[in-house]
Amino acid sequence: MISLDLAVRLREAGLTWKPAAGDRFAIPDRDLDDDVFVLSNMTIEVHELPEGQVIGFNGTTEWALDDVEKDEAIWLPREDQLRELLGGTFRRLERDGAGYRATIEVLGATHEFTALEPAEAYGAALLHLIETAR
Repeated sequence: MISLDLAVRLREAGLTWKPAAGDRFAIPDRDLDDDVFVLSNMTIEVHELPEGQVIGFNGTTEWALDDVEKDEAIWLPREDQLRELLGGTFRRLERDGAGYRATIEVLGATHEFTALEPAEAYGAALLHLIETAR
C-alpha cells in the first residue's frame, strides 16, 4: 500500500479518484491518519448528492463519522490500480536488493523508481509521469 504522504502528493499533482467498491482511502486531519477504510457496497459507500459525492459510513463502528465529503478523503490506490494508471509507459517491476524498482519509458527515455514496496515504486513513477505531463 502506498503511504499517505505519496497519496497526498499524487492528488496534489492532479490524480483524480472515481470511487469504486474495493478502493482504500484515509481521512487525514481527523485523528484518523493511521486508519485505512475500504469502500464496500454494504458498510462504506459513495452517495451522489446535489452538492457532490459523499462517503457514507452505514452502521459500522465508524458510525460517529456519518459521512465525509469525497474531497476530505485521500485515495490510497492499490498496486494494480497504480500499474494500470502507468499504462503503456510501464516496462517492468523487479526486485532491487531489499526493495523494488519500477521502470517506465516516456518519449524514449527510461526512468527508474525504487522503494521498499512495489506500490510505492509504482506511485513514485506515476507521480513523475503526472508532474512531467503538466
